[in-house]
Amino acid sequence: MVWLSQTARIMVVGQAPGARVHASGRPFTDASGDRLRQWMGVDSATFYDQDKVAIFPMAFCFPGYDAKGSDLPPPKICADHWRADTLALMPQVRLTLLVGGYAQKWHLGTKSMSETVADWQKYDPDIIPVPHPSWRNTSWLKKNPWFETDLIPHLRHRVTELL
Repeated sequence: MVWLSQTARIMVVGQAPGARVHASGRPFTDASGDRLRQWMGVDSATFYDQDKVAIFPMAFCFPGYDAKGSDLPPPKICADHWRADTLALMPQVRLTLLVGGYAQKWHLGTKSMSETVADWQKYDPDIIPVPHPSWRNTSWLKKNPWFETDLIPHLRHRVTELL
C-alpha cells in the first residue's frame, strides 16, 4: 500500500493497511479513508493522484489481529529497515500528514497521540499530526471539538495551497 512519488508535495503517513485495504491493494479504501479525504478536503481522484499525494505507511502489509480482534501495530522492523532511506528520496514533500500515534511516535518521538495532535501548531507547516480517522476515534473527536474547528480548516488550507 505504498504510493511513492518524486513529485508529490503531500505525504500521508498511516499505520499499516487493515485487512480490507490490504485485500483491495489500494490504500485508504475504507471508511477511514473517506474520513481522511474529508478532513483533507480532497476527492478520491486528487487523493489517489500519485503526482500529488504520496502514501507511505509505517508498514506495507496487514500485520494481523490481536487476541481481541483489533489490528496489531505495524512491526517496528519495517520502519527501522527502510523508512529513513526512502524518505530521503522525496525531498520535494512540503506537508507530511502523520495519521495516528505510530506515525507520530516514529517521526516526532512523541508518546501521546492526544498531546501530539493538541500541539499540532508546534510542527506546522511541514507536519500536521492527526488521529487515525477510524470509527474507533469518534469519541476522541467528540471530546476535542477544536480538532474540527481549528485544525481541519488549517489542514484543508495547507492541502489546497500545495495542490
